[in-house]
Amino acid sequence: MSKVALHNDGGQWTLTLTDPDRRNCLDEEMVRELGDAVSAVAGQPAARTLVVTGQGTAFCAGADLPALFGEAAGRSVGELRGHLHNVYDSFLRLRALKIPTIAAVQGAAVGAGLNLAMACDVRIAGPRASFAATFSKIGLHPGGGCTWFLVDALGPQKALALLLDGGALDGAEAVRQGLALELADDPLAAAHDKAARWAALDPALARDIKSAVGVARSGDFGATLEFESWAQASSATGPAIQEVVARFRKS
Repeated sequence: MSKVALHNDGGQWTLTLTDPDRRNCLDEEMVRELGDAVSAVAGQPAARTLVVTGQGTAFCAGADLPALFGEAAGRSVGELRGHLHNVYDSFLRLRALKIPTIAAVQGAAVGAGLNLAMACDVRIAGPRASFAATFSKIGLHPGGGCTWFLVDALGPQKALALLLDGGALDGAEAVRQGLALELADDPLAAAHDKAARWAALDPALARDIKSAVGVARSGDFGATLEFESWAQASSATGPAIQEVVARFRKS
């Protein structure tokens, strides 16, 4: 039985982890199916948005530790590192998508599950959501981009404290600290509402706004300004802005 489900509603895609009995943990099968699902969406020219969520009480409880690290003592660091990159790739493929991505986090997002949520552009948290960077509590260094994600969202001081403590933020605190965008009683419904609004934008405009934010994230004002000047000039030739200009001329 598949552990990942994909649904398309007019270009608005939903990816659901479907192993609630195991709290949607990332075992070998889940990792493979997750990566394939993200790649499938990437291959759809008509895709406009992607919502990522999990069935049951957990968004994703992280990696299947026995499967991933059970024989670590008998493997070289280099061999284990290569395998870890394969696991990381399954969720980091989300970052390469050109469409807006939203994580609807209804329950616990732990370890690699936190990374899965953070790999999305936006996170909407439910009342029972938690964002847990528990690596240090089990004697493990953070992986999968977790350090970068948390520094980007929280700043270096808060990220360091959270990682050293192996701590967690509930949904409300995640919103207060800027790790999640908003708190919703039904995060999946809220994510779909937001996705519908964004899917209604011109696809090129949505893509370029997402790209501009990515360039701005680098901290290079000049590069951001140059990208904006190109993207704004490109959008200025489109029908939407020309209709607005025509209305102004008539007023």
